[in-house]
Amino acid sequence: MLHRRALLTAAAALAAPSIAAAQGAWPNGPIRIIVPFPPGGSTDAMARLLQPRLQAEFGVPIVVENRGGASGSLGTAQAARAAPDGNTWLIVFDTHAVNPALIPNIGFDTQKDLTSLLLFGTAPMVLTAHRARPYRSLTQVIEAAKARPETITYGSIGNGSLAHLTMELAQRAGGFRLVHVPYRGGGPLAVAAAAGEVDLPVATRPAIGVHVDSGTLVPLAQTGATRSPSMPDIPTLAEAGIPGIDARAFWGFLGPANLPPAIKQRMEAAVRKALAIPEVRDRVIGLGIDLDPKGEDVFAPYLARQMEVWARVVRENNIRPD
Repeated sequence: MLHRRALLTAAAALAAPSIAAAQGAWPNGPIRIIVPFPPGGSTDAMARLLQPRLQAEFGVPIVVENRGGASGSLGTAQAARAAPDGNTWLIVFDTHAVNPALIPNIGFDTQKDLTSLLLFGTAPMVLTAHRARPYRSLTQVIEAAKARPETITYGSIGNGSLAHLTMELAQRAGGFRLVHVPYRGGGPLAVAAAAGEVDLPVATRPAIGVHVDSGTLVPLAQTGATRSPSMPDIPTLAEAGIPGIDARAFWGFLGPANLPPAIKQRMEAAVRKALAIPEVRDRVIGLGIDLDPKGEDVFAPYLARQMEVWARVVRENNIRPD
C-alpha cells in the first residue's frame, strides 16, 4: 500500500510540471469570439475591431463566429457550454440582460455559467422624430399623445428590447400612451426610420445615428440619467419632463465560467490594450459608445443589477418576445 501511494505521489509530481506547462502555453490554437447576432451590428463591429489586434497580440488565429438567433441567446448558450480553456469568448449587447426574463428555458445562467470579463462601455438610446412629423420636443409629443392616445407610433428593434422597455417606463411616468411598432433588429428599424414609417424611432446611435446626423431624424431626448459625451446637446428624459429613468445599452466581453485566473488576466489585458489604440478607441466612440472599460469586479454586479431591473419591467408590463 505504501509503495503504491509513493508511486502515485511521484506520478503526480511528475505530471504537475506538464499541467502547468500546458496551462502556461495558452493560447496554443485558434481563439473564437462568438457574436450572437448576424453580421453588421454593433457587437459584430466590436469583434471585427478587436480581431486583428488580438491576433497580433497572441500570435494565433482569432475567428469571429456570428451565431444569431433568439435575441442573442442561442450564441450565448453556446459560449456558456464551451470548455473553460480560453479558446471561446463572447461579445454581448444589452439584450443579454433582458433575455432571461423573456425566454423560458434559456439554456444558461449568467452568474453560474459565464465569466463577465470586461464591460466595454455604455450608450443611452435616443428618442427621435422623423423630420416630416411636427414634433420638435418631447413635451410636444406628450401633449399630442394625451390629446390623441394610441395614435402616435414609436419604433424599436423588437418586442422586449431595451428601447421597448424604456418607453413603457416613460409612458407610465408621463401618463401618455403610444403605439409600439417592433422591428426585427437595428437594420430594419434604421431603414424604416429613414423612410418615415414610424413617428418616433427609438434606438442607440450605432443603429440610427447616421440619420440623426443627416437631419432625417430629429433627436428629442436621450435615455440616460446624464447626457452622453457623444450627445451633449440632447436633453435627458428627466430634463424633458420624465424623471426617474436611466436606461443605457451596454457592450461586454464574456467567457465560460471557471476560466483559469491567468487566462482571464491575459485576455483582459489584451482587450484593454486593443481598446487603448487611438484608431480603435476613435472607431468605438464613433459607433456612439461611451467607452469606459470596467473589469469583472464591476461588470458582474452591473449585469446582475441590469437583469433584476429589466426583469421587473417585463413582469409588470406583461411583455412577451416577438
